[in-house]
Amino acid sequence: MSDLHKEVSELERKSATAARLFDIRRIIGGLFVVYGVIVTIAGINPSDADLEKAEGVHINLWTGLAMLALGLFFLIWMKLRPAQVPDEAPGPPES
Repeated sequence: MSDLHKEVSELERKSATAARLFDIRRIIGGLFVVYGVIVTIAGINPSDADLEKAEGVHINLWTGLAMLALGLFFLIWMKLRPAQVPDEAPGPPES
């Protein structure tokens, strides 16, 4: 019985780790941070043609900074409120 209990505990721990690893907030936040860095770098020194198209607004810079802020929000949210694993997996309904 002791070995079975250890095995069940190990599976529960792995399930909780997988739930935290594949939290959608991590994926969305990470993508927004990566793309935000790329767009911000592109917007730091725009060409004259780009500024003329955007009517003088540094649109890539502002969009990149907004993407960075949103990505960081998702990552901070994930840290402050981690995913909770349900106690029991739902089984088939009994009839």
